[in-house]
Amino acid sequence: MAVLISVERAALALGTAQVLDGVSLGVSGGDRIGIVGRNGGGKTTLLRVLAGERSVDSGRVARLGGGTVGVLTQDDTLDPSATVHEVVLGDLEEYVWAGDSRIRDVLTGLLGGIDAPALGGLESTVGGKSGGERRRLALASLLVDNPDILLLDEPTNHLDVEGVAWLADHLVNYRSRPDNALVAITHDRWFLDAVATRTWEVVDGQVNGFDGGYAAYVLAKAERERMAKVTAERRSNLLRKELAWLRRGPPARTSKPKFRIDAANALIEDEPAPRNDVELMAFATSRLGKDVIDLLDASVSVGDRTLLERITWHLAPGARIGIVGVNGSGKSTLLRALAGEIPLTAGKRKEGLTVRIGHLTQDVRELDRLSGSRVIDAVEEVRKVTMLGGKEVTASSLAKRLGFPGPRQQTRVGDLSGGERRRLQVLRILMDEPNVLLLDEPTNDLDIETLTALEDVLDGWAGTLLVVSHDRYLLERVADQQVALLGDGHVRQLPGGVEEYLRLRATVTPTVTASPSQRLREGSPEQPSTQSQGAMGGPTASPAELREARKVMSRVEKQLSKLATREERIHAAMAEHAADHAKVLELNQELREVVDEREVLELEWLEAADTLEP
Repeated sequence: MAVLISVERAALALGTAQVLDGVSLGVSGGDRIGIVGRNGGGKTTLLRVLAGERSVDSGRVARLGGGTVGVLTQDDTLDPSATVHEVVLGDLEEYVWAGDSRIRDVLTGLLGGIDAPALGGLESTVGGKSGGERRRLALASLLVDNPDILLLDEPTNHLDVEGVAWLADHLVNYRSRPDNALVAITHDRWFLDAVATRTWEVVDGQVNGFDGGYAAYVLAKAERERMAKVTAERRSNLLRKELAWLRRGPPARTSKPKFRIDAANALIEDEPAPRNDVELMAFATSRLGKDVIDLLDASVSVGDRTLLERITWHLAPGARIGIVGVNGSGKSTLLRALAGEIPLTAGKRKEGLTVRIGHLTQDVRELDRLSGSRVIDAVEEVRKVTMLGGKEVTASSLAKRLGFPGPRQQTRVGDLSGGERRRLQVLRILMDEPNVLLLDEPTNDLDIETLTALEDVLDGWAGTLLVVSHDRYLLERVADQQVALLGDGHVRQLPGGVEEYLRLRATVTPTVTASPSQRLREGSPEQPSTQSQGAMGGPTASPAELREARKVMSRVEKQLSKLATREERIHAAMAEHAADHAKVLELNQELREVVDEREVLELEWLEAADTLEP
């Protein structure tokens, strides 16, 4: 594949922080790269360097072949007086955009259709839109423009679960050609797994590259740590716990050759499950008793709109429930009704005598009164010591687990970033020792490392947990069951989890027709929606193709096993002849050949695995 962007020995300092330190990397045609790393670690700066918006202090950055570059930033730069049509479609003639299936797919996925009903119509102005709606418009404009190199900074922000699934499907379908590429900063681990063919981790001025998405990234990091002979204590850290869940939880997000699965299983063979559900349930029952919160024939209306209609729901002690739904369907309202924070227009709410509710809202302004206090003081104001996982934990210790090391605990609350304020909200709620925890979009502004730490804390928390989130990975990770709000005022159980929700939405979401004058109709045989194809798994292979795929996988796995043995022998020989420079060079060349052969076989295995996937 042609190299579209080349970075050689790039260095860049911002103040006293060395953001890039001798970094060399490349973006090639067909690449779909996900960028991960801590907040403030340099991810956005790296994206701006790739876009040519920021020069480096030293080194070289080249964009080859004259390809066009499109950037989605986190800044709102849209003209408020412009119309939706002008922002998204520009001066394209109607016959051009209406006849282009790719553009129609963008209009459907982000705007609700050709007439943009979700945003008030194509002729409505930008000025009256919310921040989330303007973000969707900016993304839609970029996808319609279809630059050769697409650079996205947190593209899933303000998208619900369905929107994230659509975006992943769209990018995979249209960003796999040898003449284009995608680079995206994201904290959405499901999206990273669904889209990325490579992952870059920005840490301490370096960019570490990994093949594959989040699951492969976690596995590769674990393997690197093991090969570096980390201590037993280090090997039992959050990374191994996360890896254990990836192998034991829902089906792996990306296919992996059998030898990689064997390596993962060897690494976690003595690792316990992420949480002991039986023990937590027993502890939760002892804390809560039989009665938690009941909604009985409950309804909630806002103005002339009924968000919840005659809902009867009995929350059990120790239940861990994830809540998904379209934007505006009443997810936050449901949490507030359960918390008793808003009056019911009909029905009853019952609360157990021992219930103690902790409610994480999306409003961080509740910390404004503490702006002059230090972080540790803001936490200790609630409680200095709490119980977590049956153990006594100090405020300082829990703060450290959630990303506030010693020096950062002395920072004033008013000086914290958005992500740090979110972490502080969670900390204060956990220190209050609730036994019913209601979390409304807890992943907002949090990086992957912090999300992993939060999930680890929640693993040891005993009580009833409800989580509203568009982060599919988080829902599957911390919740044992999912429910959906589809906008009809009812709560629907999802035995099949988020996949079932997407199938349900696909049956009610209209699809694009070729005529711009018509509303989108469901099930058009001439132009099936991309989303429907994704939900149904695409065309089914014939029995003969399935048999051939299994044969290929079996053959390749045997060859990979032999290569692994050969690679071990080469490493042993290199160690034995470490003083013989010529011999080491010869062995190194042989090792390179093994690695190249392995990469070809892995690709062959993955292609066969794709055929077998339902």
